Amino acid sequence: QVQLVESGGGLVQPGGSLRLSCAASGDIYYVDTMAWYRQAPGKQRELVAGITTGKSPNYADSIQGRFTISRDNAKNTVLLQMDSLKPEDTAVYYCYARIRSMAISDMDYWGKGTLVTVSS
Repeated sequence: QVQLVESGGGLVQPGGSLRLSCAASGDIYYVDTMAWYRQAPGKQRELVAGITTGKSPNYADSIQGRFTISRDNAKNTVLLQMDSLKPEDTAVYYCYARIRSMAISDMDYWGKGTLVTVSS
């Protein structure tokens, strides 16, 4: 069993910064991809940024140059540094990971989500 636990959401003014953190725990043999998705009210969930082992990070066009994703492979964590936040960044942010365990081949896991609100 694998769990993803997010932290770091909250209320921030436009132009401000937040850092989201997600830690994976449990039966982990290999982490292929870790990423952040978001879902704004009335909209579909969308990819924000992701890192696949051995590859460069990829970012959504809407946050390019403002957000930075990073991974700590030793701790199975992924961070999302969000700068120059805009009201349209308001959403529930979900951590995603594709993980291989000792007992199960690659599976997709999701965190419960953390709310980011950008408002003055």
